[in-house]
Amino acid sequence: MNKRITIKQIAQALHVSISTVSKALNDSYEISEETKKKIQEYAKLHKYKPNTLALSLQNKKTKTIGIIIPNILTYFFARVLRGIEKVATEKGYNIITCITNESYKKEVNTMEMLSNGTIDGFIACMSVETLKNKKFEHFHDILEDGTPIVLYDRVHKDINCDKVVTDNVKSAYKATRFLMRSQCKNIAVISTSEGLSINKFRIKGYLKALTKYEVEPNENLIIRQDGEENLKERINHMLDNNEVDGIFTVDEISGALTTQVLNERGIKIPEDIAIIGFTNGILSRYGSPPLTSVNRFAHTTGEVAASRLIDKLEDKIPFDDIKTEIIRTQLVERDSTKKMFIKF
Repeated sequence: MNKRITIKQIAQALHVSISTVSKALNDSYEISEETKKKIQEYAKLHKYKPNTLALSLQNKKTKTIGIIIPNILTYFFARVLRGIEKVATEKGYNIITCITNESYKKEVNTMEMLSNGTIDGFIACMSVETLKNKKFEHFHDILEDGTPIVLYDRVHKDINCDKVVTDNVKSAYKATRFLMRSQCKNIAVISTSEGLSINKFRIKGYLKALTKYEVEPNENLIIRQDGEENLKERINHMLDNNEVDGIFTVDEISGALTTQVLNERGIKIPEDIAIIGFTNGILSRYGSPPLTSVNRFAHTTGEVAASRLIDKLEDKIPFDDIKTEIIRTQLVERDSTKKMFIKF
């Protein structure tokens, strides 16, 4: 994909001065309508985008970072934001926080608006729609304009920028192994975000643990769906028709709803069925019983992302030096699991 054209390149292509191009793009009366039309059409064709704020500041930095959050109601993202804000404040940067509500269109519009000189760089988590549609042109365009981006949590290999992620496969593997070592033999897995690759990686980790210890995966114990609609009915159906003594829930909503179902059925947790959740949020900590959970250290994720971006903005790291930072997780034991006592 070609970089967006500059005023200088437009002037060279059309054999006019830079001043003429600038005036034409600003609709100046000093330029003839014919020349103005020719320049404006050429600029539009080649995706020219004026950096108005940067020009007004005479190419000085804005000391502002754009933060893209897909869902502020999710505890993980709120904690990431706190980590970003902490580092940004310490380093003398302001932040502009925008929420996409999982909308591709809103994500595109927001990032295009902010990249017009308002911010120096982005820390972004992609919306569900963006990942499902695999439309990443807005990220490519911004990077090609020389604006650095750090993606966190939800990333994609086709976007060549810095990334801060959780090792979802390894973390899910360890969580499932914990249940197995706690003498669970029939372990189910439940996901309410099947469209996200991170949750597919978590199910992959679950399957990897079963295979490692020669347990045949049972498709009847795997619930994958987008959203929480009818999830309680599916969990009840699974429990009615299968032996289950352990459940790994790969997101916080599925963990909360699973706990509700077990409590409604009078099933003792963890004596009859043990549960482990992914993401150590409020629902996990204050449920009944509190869930053993994979702590993803969201605050650290935000701090690492902000530090990486600011280092690039301050030229401590070259723009083309691309790195993926992996944040380690920790299993926090609570009342929803039995004490681990089998070693293998």
